[in-house]
Amino acid sequence: MARRIDIVSDTHGYLAPELKREIDGCDLLIHAGDVTSESNWAELEVSVPAIRGVLGNNDGFYAYGSEVVRLNEFTYEGLRFAVSHFRERLPLDDVDVAVCGHTHRAMIERLDGCLVINPGSASLPRGMRGPTIARLMVEAGRVLSAEIIDL
Repeated sequence: MARRIDIVSDTHGYLAPELKREIDGCDLLIHAGDVTSESNWAELEVSVPAIRGVLGNNDGFYAYGSEVVRLNEFTYEGLRFAVSHFRERLPLDDVDVAVCGHTHRAMIERLDGCLVINPGSASLPRGMRGPTIARLMVEAGRVLSAEIIDL
């Protein structure tokens, strides 16, 4: 059965109603850093079945729990993931999917077999595009689809 992974980043203390509606029904939520709100993290934890996250450059003074680290590597549905706020800290050679944030600009690209995703910012986008998240559909070790969702 296919699973839906929603990916967000750089919410900076604001969970927009559009964001909350869009992530409803995901199987896994990945946050690529700069949550900047312990209450926002707690709200996300109880609103989705599973969540993985990393610390961003603005998260140093927040306590989200011991699972929220600088580099989060895990396996989900047979795919190896690495999540870091900064793209340059991602081990692209060792994973199937690499997720970063920080730039507030959405991007999906494939580099030597690794799918690299930056969901942009759900709260403070940069450039001409508005707030965004990314969405993956995965099943049995395969990425079925990857897209940027405009909020």
